[in-house]
Amino acid sequence: MDVGITIQRAYEKQHPWVDLSAIGFCYVIDFATMGQINRQTQRKRRVRRRLDMVYPLVSGTLPKSQSWPASPGAAAAPPVPACACPQCLLVMSVKATVSAAGPGTATLQPRSTPPPTAPKAPVPAPGAKAPDGTAVVRGSLKPLAVQGGRRQAASTPALSSASSAASPPGAGSSKVSRPSLGTLNRSHLQRLAIAQSRVLIASGVPTVPVKNLTGSSPVNPALAGITGILMSAAGLPVCLTRPPKLVLHPPPVSKSEIQSIPGISHTCRKTTKKQAKKGKTPEEVLKKYLQKVRHPPDEDCTICMERLSAPSGYKGPQPAVKPDLVGKLVKCGHVFHLHCLVAMYNNGNKDGSLQCPTCKTIYGVKTGTQPPGKMEYHIIPHALPGHSDCKTIRIIYNIPPGVQGPEHPNPGKSFTARGFPRHCYLPDSEKGRKVLKLLLVAWDRRLIFAIGTSSTTGESDTVIWNEIHHKTEFGSNLTGHGYPDINYLDNVLAELAAQGITEESLVQEKD
Repeated sequence: MDVGITIQRAYEKQHPWVDLSAIGFCYVIDFATMGQINRQTQRKRRVRRRLDMVYPLVSGTLPKSQSWPASPGAAAAPPVPACACPQCLLVMSVKATVSAAGPGTATLQPRSTPPPTAPKAPVPAPGAKAPDGTAVVRGSLKPLAVQGGRRQAASTPALSSASSAASPPGAGSSKVSRPSLGTLNRSHLQRLAIAQSRVLIASGVPTVPVKNLTGSSPVNPALAGITGILMSAAGLPVCLTRPPKLVLHPPPVSKSEIQSIPGISHTCRKTTKKQAKKGKTPEEVLKKYLQKVRHPPDEDCTICMERLSAPSGYKGPQPAVKPDLVGKLVKCGHVFHLHCLVAMYNNGNKDGSLQCPTCKTIYGVKTGTQPPGKMEYHIIPHALPGHSDCKTIRIIYNIPPGVQGPEHPNPGKSFTARGFPRHCYLPDSEKGRKVLKLLLVAWDRRLIFAIGTSSTTGESDTVIWNEIHHKTEFGSNLTGHGYPDINYLDNVLAELAAQGITEESLVQEKD
């Protein structure tokens, strides 16, 4: 958007100030004191008028001045025709629409022109530099002609009717009334900005998506202004647009529209804290997965980083095994100190399973430390983006806050549960139902959530996701947690397999 034209129009009408928030900038220009005020930080700095360079840098010739005559004879110059740039066309079309709406709208009469003795802004010589700490408000050339197609053509009749109504009846008048943004209220300025953005987008002008243009944070509006200035300085027209909206939830669904999932019994599953299996020592558990090695290979133990031919370097609580014994895992064949493996098992969940620290091969049935909660699942009659041929499986997780148990990082300390209930979505396809069945196994094994430190908020002792990604956006994919995503189902199957949950797990659960 052309900030230079907005400031120029306000200055030509001798408005005491102009507010640029309607077009994406949190600044107010006060022409009485020639100062610029940031509405959010209240920081002030001086500004001054310059005509040696234009904003933005586009092709064209400098229009004749209509506000600052160089000499008294300039007042007798012939009237200059109304500007036909897209900005003026849009201003006039909005003013014409508002005036046609009736007397209930804002007043559209321009303010009276001040006498010739009104103070004028200093105009430095070409090439003069502004003092330190002084921002420069540049004059504007006619912006690059943008062919808006039907939108611009539709605004042309409004221009002719509004310009004829605004033209003075006397032929000897020294000025021609031009459209003024100061005569429009905030809603009309917003409509003007939206209309201009649509014209620019339709003509292929590159857009810059900006978040929170009218919010309280000064960061995004400032970035929007810097981006617009840099693109304009490079000779590129720029259009600030709002980003697409985040769609987290589907349209409202009544209870009669919710369906159970064929092939899966019930629509809800609860889990309670499972106690670790007792009666077996760590040595007895690991004995099922290991083979003793009489002659250790000449390599390091990847747990203690000592040579396998030397005793274990683990310095913690000493297990009841000799530190020089070496064992090889049966499936993957990796070799470790038996002393180190027992210590690693004691520091884990102690659920009767073991995971190789080198290749992550799982021995036994791996379980997690997920707090107690409830998992609901059903079909809703809406389609996900990229899966228009089927309905949607909605999963609702709900975990309340509580107190950490002995298997958690800080036993006896309370933990929080932010963002629950959490809604997740799968396509109701063959592969989507397969993923749901495996997620139910993961829920029963307490592997979907854990207690730790949130990577998003930095909060500790809170419920977090546990390496199995879910899609929490229903109709968008702005954060990467939505659809369309053609690889998601395959990726989540791989993540479940890394936790030891495969199709064989479904058979084991039935047994």
